[in-house]
Amino acid sequence: MAGQRAGSSDQDAGWWRDDEPGHGGDYRDDAPRRDDRPAVPRRRSDHHDDLPRTGGRAEARRAQQGRGAGQAGSGGHGGRGQGPADGRGAGRAAGRGRKKKRGRKKLVAWIAVGSLGLVVAAAGAVYWQLNGNISSFGDEGVSKDRPAGAQADAQGRVPVNVLLIGSDSRAGANKDLGGGEDGGARSDTTILLHVYADHKHAVGVSFPRDALVDIPPCLLPNGKWTKQQTGVMFNSAFSTGNTDAGNPACTQNLVEKLTGIRVDHTMVVNFEGFASMTSAVGGVTVCLPNDIHEGDLNPNLGHKGKLLYPKGIQKVEGQAALDYVRLRHGIGDGSDVGRMRRQQAFLSSLIKEVKTKGMDPTTLLPLANAATKSLTVDKGLDSANKLLSFGLSLKDLDLHDVKFLTPPWRFDKERIALVHPDVDQLWAALKADRTLDGEDASGGASPSPAAPTTAAAAPAPATPASGAGIRVGVYNGTTTAGLSTKAATALKAANFTVTSTGNASSQTHATTVVQYGPGEKANAQTVAALFPGATVESSTKAGISLVLGKDYAAAAGGSAAGGSAPAAPGPLPSSVAKETRSADDDPCSNVSFG
Repeated sequence: MAGQRAGSSDQDAGWWRDDEPGHGGDYRDDAPRRDDRPAVPRRRSDHHDDLPRTGGRAEARRAQQGRGAGQAGSGGHGGRGQGPADGRGAGRAAGRGRKKKRGRKKLVAWIAVGSLGLVVAAAGAVYWQLNGNISSFGDEGVSKDRPAGAQADAQGRVPVNVLLIGSDSRAGANKDLGGGEDGGARSDTTILLHVYADHKHAVGVSFPRDALVDIPPCLLPNGKWTKQQTGVMFNSAFSTGNTDAGNPACTQNLVEKLTGIRVDHTMVVNFEGFASMTSAVGGVTVCLPNDIHEGDLNPNLGHKGKLLYPKGIQKVEGQAALDYVRLRHGIGDGSDVGRMRRQQAFLSSLIKEVKTKGMDPTTLLPLANAATKSLTVDKGLDSANKLLSFGLSLKDLDLHDVKFLTPPWRFDKERIALVHPDVDQLWAALKADRTLDGEDASGGASPSPAAPTTAAAAPAPATPASGAGIRVGVYNGTTTAGLSTKAATALKAANFTVTSTGNASSQTHATTVVQYGPGEKANAQTVAALFPGATVESSTKAGISLVLGKDYAAAAGGSAAGGSAPAAPGPLPSSVAKETRSADDDPCSNVSFG
């Protein structure tokens, strides 16, 4: 009996209990074997196997399968039978089944919540990482004398102007990439990116670093402002103050003064970040017209050196990509103009790579990490959210409608001079949100060359004027941009020769004045006849200068008199078109000069 299991037969198994009547409380486990109980075989009978056991886990399983409630079990001690009338065992079993189902649902819910939490935590970690990467500069160095912001079109869309600056700072890890020992920061690459109001077109204008310009006052690290610098190289603006961070606010002041276009955002990209971005997209396709050797990259090497880039199409990334965009010698005439063309071709290929990859996180996350590590931005872009919002606003740009160009220029000895009035017409077109082919990016009608709009025309002359043989310099004496271009157009239409355009030494002229040198009074009066209300005055300086005042700005539709929006510019000169490339152009086209 020692091996007998309770419930192993149809006999009452209650004798195993200490409280069974007849055993008494004196019954012990070590009592002698009783002979008054029949011996029970240890093997279970076949009949026993046919009888289902009632209650407990087995009953719960049968209840779940729909079988337990219909079985009549043999009763144990106390007559605990199971049958259809009773149903308590089945109820308990069903309850346990429902608890299991609810338990599974809770488990799934907790797994979903946990997974969502992990995703949110990961996204938060990425956000804080990107946010922590970004550096910014304050607006205390930005000039208070700025052009007005762009106006929204009929659909409420606003064009955006972004100044992109490539920094040659040798600080930190940039020193290994830049290959120099000098302190301070320089910039060989500056591009004004005009994103049209429709956010489907964009134009990037590369400023020649050697262009001679007038730099307005800029803030120094010691809190003092510089005086205006005249006839200096464009890239000296970024070096003002001689700090490793450069002076992006000074470059912004220069671009706004030069173009009359308000810069909405400024972004500085350093060497290290640029190299990392090219690696993040898996390299950028470039093309070279001939082999490039070590001696081309470093003219001080003294010998040809090993081959760095073979002729033709290839992919570059990291240090190789950086060396490519900085390369000047060994291609064409070795000028900065040829390098700008290669930089424009490179940026076109980079944009194409990013758009081709689409929203692939394996590309976008490393690219975002590399980009934010490399950027110094204005306060308007100083968070991951702001940068993401700006980036998404560019998603509809079409490669063919992204253009790059160099403003009209000419050599001035070893430097570069911007050509007026051609360059003024370019600035006026961008400010009016006109594409390079003269279309209105806001969807409005383009002015017909045969029937120019009233706003585009200069004020009508009081009497017919013929300027054949008369040379005139045109200067804007107000803060309204684009006036000198309008006046120059009117003068040329009347056969005058425009010798130069630009800003007057003072921008506070209320009325238009024609200044003339000795023996030029009659010609000055002829010029004044083209501009109603203009006066003439003598000057000790030879030649004739037309200084435009606020009266002309008001008559021409300028904002100085609180009038309507600036007039639509005329068609751009051919000197602009020939310097233009689209982002989808052949990477081997237009990559050198001379």
